[in-house]
Amino acid sequence: MGDRRRVGAGEYAERVNAAAQLLEGGVPIEDAALLLSARFGVSLRQARRYADSAVDGRVVVPEPTVVFTVKLPAALAERTREEARACGTTISSLVTGALSDYLVSAAAGSPTDE
Repeated sequence: MGDRRRVGAGEYAERVNAAAQLLEGGVPIEDAALLLSARFGVSLRQARRYADSAVDGRVVVPEPTVVFTVKLPAALAERTREEARACGTTISSLVTGALSDYLVSAAAGSPTDE
């Protein structure tokens, strides 16, 4: 267990959801932790954390992300950085939300083929 890296969000979701599946099947939390430890090659302590998180239910597996580079006017880029900082979020999260909202709105306003 010398690999002491943090797992990504997708791996975390996979492990918590595996724990949730065991718990839903009636496996006691201590036994679920033992099974998770062996399955994922993690310490019993870490496996217990996954099982404890699974008590609240399954977690959403995040969609993979890609780098998407755009050029923005300097003033807009700076306003975006400031807004992200003020909201306590990342630039990526702020832009993802704004772009998603725009695309939903654009799709709702577009004429449909009849």
